[in-house]
Amino acid sequence: MSAARVSTLTSYPVKGLAGVSVERTEVGPAGLRHDRTFMLVEPDGTFLSQRVVPAMAPLRAEVLGDGDGLRLSDGSGSLEIPVAYDGKRRDVSLFGKWFGAGVAQDPAADAWFTERLGRPAGLVRVTPEHERPGWGVNPGETGFGDAHALLITSLASLDELNARIVETGGDAIPMNRFRANVVVAGWTEPHTEDKVLRARAGGLELGYAARAIRCAVPTVNQATGEKNGPEPTRTLARYRRQPDYGGGVSFGMKAAVLRPGTITVGDEFEVLAWLPDGPDPAPTTR
Repeated sequence: MSAARVSTLTSYPVKGLAGVSVERTEVGPAGLRHDRTFMLVEPDGTFLSQRVVPAMAPLRAEVLGDGDGLRLSDGSGSLEIPVAYDGKRRDVSLFGKWFGAGVAQDPAADAWFTERLGRPAGLVRVTPEHERPGWGVNPGETGFGDAHALLITSLASLDELNARIVETGGDAIPMNRFRANVVVAGWTEPHTEDKVLRARAGGLELGYAARAIRCAVPTVNQATGEKNGPEPTRTLARYRRQPDYGGGVSFGMKAAVLRPGTITVGDEFEVLAWLPDGPDPAPTTR
C-alpha cells in the first residue's frame, strides 16, 4: 500500500459555515483547534445547519489572533466581534438527542447572521465546562460537531466517486462538499480510511469511531449555498449503502482523538492498526 500523507487540514469554527484551511494546527480531545466551537441556533436553541439552511455554506468565520476575536464575512462585507468564553448562557440542542448550554456571543453577530440567512439566528460558543462524549469503537469527545471529533476522507475515495458520477453524465464534485477535517493523499485503494483502527500523523494519534453516514449536506454547493442535488448522494447510494447503519450511505470515517498533538500538512499518515475483517463493530455501540 502506498505511503499516505496529510493532504489538507480544515477547521470549521462555526458549525455549518465555510471551512478555514490551515497548514498546521493543534488537535485537542475534541478535534482541531477552534473546530466547531461555535454554533448558530434558533430562538428555542435548536442548532441550525446546511441541512435546513444551505445559505450558511458560503458564510465564513475566522478566529483571530489568540482566539479573542471572530471575523464574520461574506461577499458583501465583514464584521469583527469579541469572543465571549463565558457569560450569559443559552440552552441548546443537537438532533434532539444532546441538550446542553452555549455561551451567548455578541448581539451584533446575531443580527449579522439573521440578516443574511433571513431567519432568526443566534451565535453561541461551547462553555468552559463543555463535556460531550461521542460514540463508536473509540467514542472520544466532541464540541458542537455532529457526534465525533474528526472526519477523515481520502483523495482516492473522491476519485472513485467522481469517476462513477462522470460515467453517468454528471459533473465531478470537490472534496469540500464532505466538510472533512483531514484529507489523506497517497492511498491507491478507495475508502482505505474505513479500515483504519488507529493512526498517527505528526503528534496526533487518532482512533476509528464509525463510518461517516452522509445527510443532504454534500448536495449543497459550498461556494454558492445552493442545493445542486441529487449528486453525490445518488451515486453513493449505488455502491456505498451501509445496512448496519440503517441503509445510509457513507463517505469518510469519523475518528476520536486518542492522543492530542500537532498535525501539519505533509505529515505521514501512518496506520498503526487496521480494523479486523468482519462486520463493522461501530453500530453495536450506539
